[in-house]
Amino acid sequence: MSAAGGLPAFAHDALGKSEALGTVATICDVCFWKCGAVAHLRDGKLWKVEGNELDPLSEGRLCPRGTGGVGAHYDANRLKWPLIRKGKRGQEQWVRATWEEALQTIADRMSKLKADYGPESMALFTHGLGGSFFKHTMHAYGTPNIAAPSYSQCRGPRDVGFTLTFGEGVSTPERTDIANAGCLVLIGSHLGENMHNTQVQEFSHAIERGASIIVVDPRFSVAAGKAKHYLPIKPGTDMALLLAWMNVLVKEELFDKEYVDAYGYGFDAFAAHIAQYTPEWAYPKTGIEPSVIRETAREMARHRPASLVHPGRHVTWYGDDAQRSRAIALLNALLGSWGRKGGFYYPASVDIPAYPYPDYPTPRRPKADNPGNKYPFADGALTNGIREATTTGKPYPIKGWMVYATNLLEAMPNREETIRAIQELDLMVVVDVIPSEIAGWADVVLPESIYLERHDDLHLSWFRQPFVGLRQPVVESPNDQKPGWWIARELATKLGLESFYPWKHIEDYLRTRVESAGLSFDELKKHGVILGPKEPLYFDEGVPAEFYTPSGKIEFYSPQLEAAGFDPVPQFTAHEQPPPGAFRLLYGRSPVHSFSRTQTNPVLSEMENENEVWLNEDIARRYGLASGDYVRLKNSEGTTSNPVRVKATQRIRGDCVYMTHGFGHSARGIFPKYKKGASDGQLITKYEVDPLMGGTGMNMTFVTLELEA
Repeated sequence: MSAAGGLPAFAHDALGKSEALGTVATICDVCFWKCGAVAHLRDGKLWKVEGNELDPLSEGRLCPRGTGGVGAHYDANRLKWPLIRKGKRGQEQWVRATWEEALQTIADRMSKLKADYGPESMALFTHGLGGSFFKHTMHAYGTPNIAAPSYSQCRGPRDVGFTLTFGEGVSTPERTDIANAGCLVLIGSHLGENMHNTQVQEFSHAIERGASIIVVDPRFSVAAGKAKHYLPIKPGTDMALLLAWMNVLVKEELFDKEYVDAYGYGFDAFAAHIAQYTPEWAYPKTGIEPSVIRETAREMARHRPASLVHPGRHVTWYGDDAQRSRAIALLNALLGSWGRKGGFYYPASVDIPAYPYPDYPTPRRPKADNPGNKYPFADGALTNGIREATTTGKPYPIKGWMVYATNLLEAMPNREETIRAIQELDLMVVVDVIPSEIAGWADVVLPESIYLERHDDLHLSWFRQPFVGLRQPVVESPNDQKPGWWIARELATKLGLESFYPWKHIEDYLRTRVESAGLSFDELKKHGVILGPKEPLYFDEGVPAEFYTPSGKIEFYSPQLEAAGFDPVPQFTAHEQPPPGAFRLLYGRSPVHSFSRTQTNPVLSEMENENEVWLNEDIARRYGLASGDYVRLKNSEGTTSNPVRVKATQRIRGDCVYMTHGFGHSARGIFPKYKKGASDGQLITKYEVDPLMGGTGMNMTFVTLELEA
């Protein structure tokens, strides 16, 4: 083995003699984008991973995380075999078990839960493509309680805001036509740091061809460095800027009047409402000069309809996020960008029939996450709702959790609330590839093979080019890890649910589905992707201008919201500001890491070993701090972070600090990264819940600085 990152010597010897080279097409899983990839082998061992040129998402290129995915296979910190807890929860004391022992333990406890409380007492938290077979097993078991943090801790408010306006969401990957945009507006979207591969490639091409970029962010991000206009907004005031922009477009009659007349509903009431939100009104709130607000609104109008205000993805900020996302949708509507080239295209997917399974049993009780429809516009399951039901026992007891590929202690706000809920459980199972924080609280830990060692379900994302993609194993797992599909199937068998898995191996399942669509599974295995026929993307190419709202139009004024007691047109609500001596904590993604999943990857950790806290240079000088010094962050509830290195810079406002997410691990099993850097998840104890859909606004934390001796 080489000392360089713990990888085999041949993995670093790109210029050495090549022996017995081979390739396997598959799908990356370092983030949710699921880019097509080609893995290269040397003498039967994993060497490198590149983009698949046939894949419309990657177009032959992977981001730094994807190319570094090879390190996940060689990660010395991986879970190696099943573990059963022997001490108290959270003490990370384990007994090594066989798969038979571990799965039988889970099946016995799940059977008891079903008998004592009903199948609905079991909940599944999942993330990513690999969770599909666990969802299948849980549906067959009889529970409706299946949720992912990607909804209520990330994209949910955006999807609701756009659906309320246009009648449908923006999909994943987002249906943003950055490739053809004349003007691109980014509001807290960190393209170039948050490496959504297709969008970053399109963003670079947009810059190359001279597209006008407007960036709104308290921090001078990588994207801001490419902008024609950079607006260093005061955190928490984005709604004021959006309303002022719309005010300018309407008052100066710069909006797409023909488009609005043809497709809009309630425009007069909308226009009357936003008349109050002038740039002069917005200035003291946002810190953005009225002249800048007017000029950037006019810049958008110059390029319409190829003027795209990006909807963002991680939009759970302040608790009014669905309305803020609705304001972004309305701004795009004024620009005429929905369904138009350079705005939002209409995606399509390849139609692959589902596998002919038996019908699932009908749950005796509804989902527990949103009792009484408290959040009337929630169109996805709420992880925080399941957590609350687990703690309170209402509307009925939740006594078992299965957690797949998501570190809930880092993903959800207020870690102590999650731990209190865990202590109410009779069973918690974690399926993961590393000994994460959430694994430390499990009763049984199951080690999954990484994505380069397993099959998963078919990839059928909606996109501008329809396609079907295949994830398939490239190399064997190094220890006693097993693929998720095998774990889910074996557990179902032990639960007496064999009829829901009539196939013996996942290739039988995959072949059945692919060939039932008239496609060649052998071709899919060979190339990793099969493209479907291209379809029209825009209204003027023949896409019907249909809006699945109650009015059948773009709803500038929402009777749905009004009937439910909410503002039919977004309005500004002031958010709490940090007290003197405190700073708002902002956080984001690293271009070389995904969430808290990749910090032990020897390739990726070599590129970023720990995170930093961005601190305005003038503030740092007052504290006597310089870049490279260490501080601790302390929130208003008294929680203190690990020491974190200072990045003193003029690239951030003085009323906030910023760090990348995923560091400061407290799981002792992740030894090299134990307490390395600071965890925003540890500090975010305060949050606001979106009244429309239940998302958790997590930019509500204020911190002070404690200097390290």
